[in-house]
Amino acid sequence: MNDNANETTRQAALNYHEFPKPGKLEIRATKPLANGRDLARAYSPGVAEACLEIRDDPANASRFTSRGNLVGVVTNGTAVLGLGNIGALASKPVMEGKAVLFKKFANIDCFDIELDESDPERLAEIVCALGPTFGAINLEDIKAPDCFIVEKICRERMNIPVFHDDQHGTAIVVGAAATNALHVAGKKFEDIKVASTGGGAAGIACLNMLLKLGVRRENIWLCDINGLVYEGRTEDMNPQKAEFAQKSELRTLDDIIEGADLFLGLSGPNVLTPEMVAKMADRPIVFALANPAPEIMPDVAREVAPDAIIATGRSDFPNQVNNVLCFPFIFRGALDVGATEINDAMQVACVQGISDLARATTSAEAAAAYQGEAMSFGADYLIPKPFDPRLSGIVSTAVARAAMETGVATRPIPDLEAYKARLDASVFKSSLLMRPVFEAAKKDARRIVFSEGEDERVLRAAQAILEETTERPILIGRPSVIDSRCERLGLDIRPGRDFDLVNPEDDPRYRDYWGTYHQIMQRRGITPDLAKAVMRTNSTAIGAVMVHRGEADSLICGTFGEYRWHLNYVTQVLGNDKYRPQGALSLMILEDGPLFIADTHVRTYPSPEYLAEVAIGAARHVRRFGIEPKIAFCSQSQFGNQGEDSGKRQRAALRLLDSEPRDFCYEGEMNVDAALDAELRARLLPDNRMEGSANVLIFSNADAASAVRNILKMKGGGLEVGPILMGMGNRAHIVSPGVTARGLLNMAAIAGTPVAHYG
Repeated sequence: MNDNANETTRQAALNYHEFPKPGKLEIRATKPLANGRDLARAYSPGVAEACLEIRDDPANASRFTSRGNLVGVVTNGTAVLGLGNIGALASKPVMEGKAVLFKKFANIDCFDIELDESDPERLAEIVCALGPTFGAINLEDIKAPDCFIVEKICRERMNIPVFHDDQHGTAIVVGAAATNALHVAGKKFEDIKVASTGGGAAGIACLNMLLKLGVRRENIWLCDINGLVYEGRTEDMNPQKAEFAQKSELRTLDDIIEGADLFLGLSGPNVLTPEMVAKMADRPIVFALANPAPEIMPDVAREVAPDAIIATGRSDFPNQVNNVLCFPFIFRGALDVGATEINDAMQVACVQGISDLARATTSAEAAAAYQGEAMSFGADYLIPKPFDPRLSGIVSTAVARAAMETGVATRPIPDLEAYKARLDASVFKSSLLMRPVFEAAKKDARRIVFSEGEDERVLRAAQAILEETTERPILIGRPSVIDSRCERLGLDIRPGRDFDLVNPEDDPRYRDYWGTYHQIMQRRGITPDLAKAVMRTNSTAIGAVMVHRGEADSLICGTFGEYRWHLNYVTQVLGNDKYRPQGALSLMILEDGPLFIADTHVRTYPSPEYLAEVAIGAARHVRRFGIEPKIAFCSQSQFGNQGEDSGKRQRAALRLLDSEPRDFCYEGEMNVDAALDAELRARLLPDNRMEGSANVLIFSNADAASAVRNILKMKGGGLEVGPILMGMGNRAHIVSPGVTARGLLNMAAIAGTPVAHYG
């Protein structure tokens, strides 16, 4: 069974690399090349202009070419992780994978360069000659001590960052994990004793990082395959090891492990025995980082030291020391400021950024990527997960700041807060568009009530609301359930202290609530007994009553259940002559910009009057995002060429809009392609009143609008913000069951803006 499972896993990995096309990378053009004009600009003669600008000022290479965002991942394949000296060609899948990680986590472009050269000085010569191509060099999988020679030569001769990830990337993540492990253990760097195994590039770099963080050199004891590195030893020595030689008669790991606070292993399996762990100090820290088999298995270490704090290099145990936490983001920060090197201050800034993030509340996105794993800071969660989207903004900004402060930045960033916001926007696709909404929401501390307060997404959104806005959330749910879930999820917030709570099972306002609901609904068949039952069981109705009574400013509901079920109670309680649902507007954030879709939920077949109201409401809400609305009525009919119902209703809606002056652009009825393609639209109706592409599409029925919305989301990679319930004065919004915690945060910002701010 195990053999079959291993073979299945092996074949799946091979298929991943081979299909649908070989390899993991391809090159794509970033500029159009559709006609002779484009060709003349991309190549001769137009390309000469860019060449001359760079000749006159080499810094212009970052303006007119991709060099400023291009990293070379360079290896000779002599020390590939877990495989050894497999040669340059066989290492190519690893280097392609490294390039993929650069792109995925930091949007950095890479070329993988595999060089068939074993002489370190000649290898360094080749790398230096590649300088004009790249903005930075990532050395990878080069055996020690050759890697030290290559890095030293390249750093001295190249005026761009050169970073050996096996050394410094590992050291940075180890430094971050050690920082937090000591925090948990209540110890300090300057007081601890370190016992280390592994005198290779990664091991030496980790020890140097511990020195930078405050460990005393005399407290570091280094062993390799030949035992302790001591003064006078000649066997298998190099200058890097000699820096850690101890003046001692001790000779083995077993000799020197007594009283050690931290074991740092970058060697091989089963090097550390349970008996050795038992000799370590109280609350020992064991970093057994050999892969795939660590120096000691975590369960074995805990048999003799139940309170041990343990990290490995494996993903199937807590605290995986993974370089992907570091290298994409240190390069991102270095490239963006045009750093000439990656210095000690930048590396320490990276350590601090990673360790600080682990102590913060876990992001909802990371929790979703690692479902079932406990991610609350402590002994089993020392460093963040690679898929935590906050890494880019926090770590890259810290690195950029350190580069500027130490004078190695050739393109200093004037506004680091704005820079971090841009990085966050590259990860959180909604961030940039939502910025004006968040800014408006900060002007007023509104009270947002969430009807499904026990939902994990709501709890994570509540945490984010308190961190990013001035709003105070109100949650409907059972206190014991909410409290225990906050604890389990590692959230700092607690009922009563950080947010208000309504307990449907036992709330002192219960009589007031059912009385209010009965007063509203008594002429619509709701008896006192039924009103009491609704106020015990229906959290959407409870939230709506709170808004009606002025105890909350806006309601957010819909994380489960059907949209119109929630809409029914929202309309019952909050609808009146002034407020009634006009339609649902969904913002779809696409690769080439935002696109709004309406009406996706409220009216299956809206009348011309409702279609006109949808357009008016959409224009008002679109402007909340700092966007000038250009509204297209979309139908199977195109500018009157068909007489079906859809086209008729839209033409009637247009006549209603035309009856009064409007302060927004609208046109129709037309097909979707005509709405999005100005040239096509001009051929069909040369004197149409819209310029450019429409950014709001209004459909004649909810089926069409909802289908377009879902296709864009599922197949077009669109991120939805909304749906925004129009016509209710921003007093209620109903989300979709698939909403994320980030989506709820966005809706809270929308709900947190008073009507006066947008219409």
